[in-house]
Amino acid sequence: MFEAFRRLITEVGEGAKPAHHFDDSDYRLAATALLVHAARIDGQFADSERAKLSAIIKNRFDLDETTTAELITEATELEREAIDLYHFTSQLNRSLDEKGRARMVEMMWQVAYADGVISEFEDNLIWRAADLLGISQRERIALRNRVAESRQQGN
Repeated sequence: MFEAFRRLITEVGEGAKPAHHFDDSDYRLAATALLVHAARIDGQFADSERAKLSAIIKNRFDLDETTTAELITEATELEREAIDLYHFTSQLNRSLDEKGRARMVEMMWQVAYADGVISEFEDNLIWRAADLLGISQRERIALRNRVAESRQQGN
């Protein structure tokens, strides 16, 4: 309650905040927020994870550098306010087919592996997200192995 009041006072004093570039119903915002969560869940947001996150978002959604940065900034704010994964995964379930949801899990593994270490928090998060996205345990493990092998080969 106090935080909402403080924001209102700040906005009135400084003028309205600029409008968000991405609509709340844009699946790219939910996908990026989930990837940000994967990068931050172990308490470390390494430069390698930031770089991988940015590269994945830029390439997957065919965005320029500025728009990629805006999307990550908005998704980070959304991720900080989230209380669970369901908000993100339900949006992705409505927007993506099975192949797209599997690709989402693969991207989460790519972000998690970016720093070279998979923590138990990252593993658990991806397991829960995969379950909510309807990705089987077998496929989740296959995606993890594919990303790990790709990383070992230097890709």
